[in-house]
Amino acid sequence: MSLANACAAAMFVGIAIYALFAGADFGAGFWDLVAGGDERGRSPRALIEASIAPVWEANHVWLIFVLVTLWTAFPSAFAPIMSTLYVPLTLAAVGIILRGAAFAFRKASETLPLRRWFGATFASSSLLTPFMLGAVVGGVASGRVPAGEQTGDALRSWLNPTSMLGGVMAVVVCAFLAAVYLTADAQRRESPDLVGYFRRRAIGSAIVAGGVAIAGVFVLQHDARDLFHGLTHRGAPLIALSAVAGVATLVLLMGARYAWARVSAGLAVVAVLFGWAAGQYPYMLEHSVRISDAAGAHATLVATLVVLGGGSALLVPALAWLFVLMQRGVLAGEH
Repeated sequence: MSLANACAAAMFVGIAIYALFAGADFGAGFWDLVAGGDERGRSPRALIEASIAPVWEANHVWLIFVLVTLWTAFPSAFAPIMSTLYVPLTLAAVGIILRGAAFAFRKASETLPLRRWFGATFASSSLLTPFMLGAVVGGVASGRVPAGEQTGDALRSWLNPTSMLGGVMAVVVCAFLAAVYLTADAQRRESPDLVGYFRRRAIGSAIVAGGVAIAGVFVLQHDARDLFHGLTHRGAPLIALSAVAGVATLVLLMGARYAWARVSAGLAVVAVLFGWAAGQYPYMLEHSVRISDAAGAHATLVATLVVLGGGSALLVPALAWLFVLMQRGVLAGEH
């Protein structure tokens, strides 16, 4: 494997991890939004807050990891992506900032109107950010980011069928992951009412995600033919694996095997992401810039991989231990 491919693979691992963990956080915001009024939504919101509070800030480290790797190792791709897709990227960043601030201030607010205001901001930002990030993926994957010093259209680069598909799919998948994770968390906390509450939502969002994926076949066939060809050829085994994992998640949810449902749900999401990578390979920017062409100097790639390896040796065990402590219920505030 070349150094450029190794850096690209590391970056995609970061994208997958961000989707699994931060995606579930965004999805929790969606369920917070639709939980209902103060009385009806009190218990679901309490579980959501307790589940994401220990980890929601830590999850964004993977987004920083992806952006820094793209900037350092692939400057010829980073520049056109940022100069073309600056509108959705800016909106995604605004959503992340508003979401974090609102989540913190809602906990500290003592009056009901302020809690409602900050809660609405937290929940709406939880939809805005994944939608915009999905739109960015759609713009890149459909070949709407030109190479070199050219700048793509600031609006049509992300206001197009493939980007809209990417945005909707991102929101639905985040909601699906969050519902599955929250079902398992409710079981761990011995809350049978909330187990049933989130189980129904996990099953419903899984069915919706499948429907969006089927509709997406027709969208990509007409709007992103190169990507469609890649997904139905090189990426086909991974897309098939994602479908099987999605069906397995439904079976596990119906059989009350919630811990294993989390694993299969995560596999379904990771498989479709790597299916996208396989379908677009060897291009960094669809049909215009190859991974090898976008890569920086040899010394830069070596230094990037060395730093990523050393940083991961420190970061991954610490994050893993954080999640272990959270699942054991021994963090402050668990009781």
